[in-house]
Amino acid sequence: MKKKSPYFIFFSLLILSFCHPKKMQNMDVDLIIDLKAQLGEGPIWNHELKQLYWVDIESRQLHLYTPAVDELRSFPTGERIGTVVPMETGGALVALQSGIHSMDLVSGNMTLLANPLDTLPDIRFNDGKCDPIGRFWVGTMHLQEKQGAASLYVMNDRHQVKKVMDDITISNGIVWSLDQKTMYYIDTPTRQIKAFDYEVATGEISSPRVAITIPEGEGFPDGMAIDEEGKLWIGLWGGSAVARYDPEGGTLMQKIEVPALNVTACAFGGDLLETLYITTARIGMDEEQQKKYPLAGGLFAVEPGVKGVPANFYREQAE
Repeated sequence: MKKKSPYFIFFSLLILSFCHPKKMQNMDVDLIIDLKAQLGEGPIWNHELKQLYWVDIESRQLHLYTPAVDELRSFPTGERIGTVVPMETGGALVALQSGIHSMDLVSGNMTLLANPLDTLPDIRFNDGKCDPIGRFWVGTMHLQEKQGAASLYVMNDRHQVKKVMDDITISNGIVWSLDQKTMYYIDTPTRQIKAFDYEVATGEISSPRVAITIPEGEGFPDGMAIDEEGKLWIGLWGGSAVARYDPEGGTLMQKIEVPALNVTACAFGGDLLETLYITTARIGMDEEQQKKYPLAGGLFAVEPGVKGVPANFYREQAE
C-alpha cells in the first residue's frame, strides 16, 4: 500500500475540521448587565427600535435595554410577568398572572385585554411569542409545577383567546420555521422539542412529533430561538449552555457554555441580528452553586457566527 504523504494527511484533516459540526465551542460570552435576576426570561429583540425586551418573572419586572446608548429601563409590573412581545402599534404585550395586557413603554401604564386564567388562581403565564401573522401564543404553568396542569393558548387580533393544548406541565419555548409550515414547541420536563404542522392562515396545528430530545445530564430545554438557517437555539436549564440543534435530524450542532447554571432563553439582536442575547436565573440555586456561578441572573451576549431572523410583533385589529 502506498504511504500517504504528509500533505495529503494535513489537507484531509483540514477538510474534516470544516465539515464536522462544532458541537462544543468555547466562545467568548460577554456579561452585558449583572442584574442578578431571580428568573430572567423571554428575551425578544425589537428590530425597529433596536431594543432588547425581557422579563424577571419572580422580581415582577419588565426590562428594556438599548445597546447603542447602553441604557437599561425597567418597569415594575406588580405581579409575575411570564413574557413580553412588541406590538405593531407600539408598546408591548405582557402576559401577567392576572391576564394579558398592553403596556405603554413611556408611562408603564397597562390595559387588560384578556384573561383566560381568571378562574385558575394557581396557574400563571410563562413563555410565549407571536406567530408569522401576529397572533400571540402563550403557555402556562402551575405555581407548584403540578404535572399536566398547564395549557397553551393563542390570542388573535381581536383579543379573543382560544386554548390550543392542555396536559402540559411547563409551557416554554415556541418558534415557527422559516417556511411557516412548522411550529416548534417545548414542554420543559419532557426534555423534548416537538414539531407540529402549522397552517399560517388559520393558526391550526396538527401531526405532533418529536424533533429533538435533550439527553439526560445536559439540562432541560427552556426558551428557544431560530436562526437564518432554520436551526434552533435552546437555553438549557441546569445545563449552563445554549445549544444549537438541527430540527430536521435532531442532531446537536453547537453548544456554547454560559457562566450560569440555569440558562433560560435566548434571542438574536443587534443591527444585523448577529448577536445572541442570553437570559439566566438565580432562583433555586443553593449556596455552593451561587459561589460557583456568581454571575447567574445576568444578561449575556455572544456572536455565534450565524444571524437570526426578525421577531414577529403582535398585530392588533385596526379600529
